[in-house]
Amino acid sequence: MAKAKSPVPEGQHTVSIHLNCKGAAQAIDFYTRAFGATEVSRFPGPDGSIMHATLKLGDSLFFLNDEMHGRSKSPTTLGGTPVTINLYVPDCDRTFRQAISAGGKETMPMEDQFWGDRYGMITDPFGHLWAIATRKEDLTEREMAQRGQEFFQRMQQQH
Repeated sequence: MAKAKSPVPEGQHTVSIHLNCKGAAQAIDFYTRAFGATEVSRFPGPDGSIMHATLKLGDSLFFLNDEMHGRSKSPTTLGGTPVTINLYVPDCDRTFRQAISAGGKETMPMEDQFWGDRYGMITDPFGHLWAIATRKEDLTEREMAQRGQEFFQRMQQQH
């Protein structure tokens, strides 16, 4: 057995998401159709479930597995998720429509945001929340603060 060259595996980032899914094989299919992910590896359990799979999306790897009772539960079992996965893509409108066509549900419509992104959110069929964005403007801290203040003033006026 060779000693590891690095504490972080090649191609991996320091922080990575690991999704628990009820129906991991179907989730792999959805992420492939919705976001263009590619399957890197799949490790099946003795019962045919997916113990571990690695997918690549853009320049990032992420993991997923089938729900394992007692160890890991999916958002559908828990009744939702407190986590949002942020996905930057070159054309967020196209990716958003593609994700909806693949079975995602719109959670927040695609709109230009005060922080410089075009941004919208979907919930995938497995209960995971995805924010899909494209950076449209690079703002200074001052511009961001001004726009944020104007945004929150408009929000207060609407309520």
